[in-house]
Amino acid sequence: MLSYQHAYHAGNFADVHKHLTLYAVGEYLLRKKTPITYMDTHAGRGLYPLAAAETARLQEYQDGVARLWEARSRLAGTPLLDVWLAALAEAQSGASLDHYPGSPWWLSHRLREQDQLRLFELHPGEHEHLSGQAFASRVRYVHGDGLAGLLSALPVKTPRLCVLIDPSYERKAEYEEVAETVLSAMRKARHAVVMIWYPLLPAGRHQVLLESLRDGGLRKIWRSELTLDDPGERHGMYGSGMLVVNPPWGLGERINEAMGALLPLWGPTARHRGDWWVEE
Repeated sequence: MLSYQHAYHAGNFADVHKHLTLYAVGEYLLRKKTPITYMDTHAGRGLYPLAAAETARLQEYQDGVARLWEARSRLAGTPLLDVWLAALAEAQSGASLDHYPGSPWWLSHRLREQDQLRLFELHPGEHEHLSGQAFASRVRYVHGDGLAGLLSALPVKTPRLCVLIDPSYERKAEYEEVAETVLSAMRKARHAVVMIWYPLLPAGRHQVLLESLRDGGLRKIWRSELTLDDPGERHGMYGSGMLVVNPPWGLGERINEAMGALLPLWGPTARHRGDWWVEE
């Protein structure tokens, strides 16, 4: 199925959760000078104008990034939020919030001369949007299946590898497909840092992904889950999950601190938990 277009959901609370985690991981990786290959298996458009017809239709960003933008003076002093919001400001055309940057923007934003970035996108329309973005010269755009593309690209030439996997999960089988891909990838690149986003839905299908990774023998999997309500209290997605395989030391504390500062923006029912899904 190729019906999903993330533009309808750009900048929602799950994007904030995902990209804060992505940014935090990147901060740690950039402390060393050794080259990194980044891969984004489901890249989307890269940069989303909030006035675009798709994004304006649902306006999910109002419950997500817009809340952070409006509260940014009150959020000052939380290190991860300070740098993330400063970077977000660079993606705007002026002083107001008019764009939301997708993962290709966040990844390319701090790409160094020695680093590489591969952006995979299977949807032809989304790939056309993506390839029109003026990212760094060391970015390779691939119109194809990101899970298959990840496996075919391994091993990479750089000493380090960082991967983001965030499908739409339109099909139930995708949870198992993601798990199988990650297990195969880690056999080829056991030191890779792999981030996996998943939705929290009342059906609880994400448990297939979690349990498959654990039962597959992977170790060092840190989990972060942001929930706005209890299951069934809202239509559709009630929360957002992130797994980080081989997380950098200190990542959990940094994410937990940032999410703790953000929870009041989403009201009294919002919760976050960050813990080890599988320890070392």
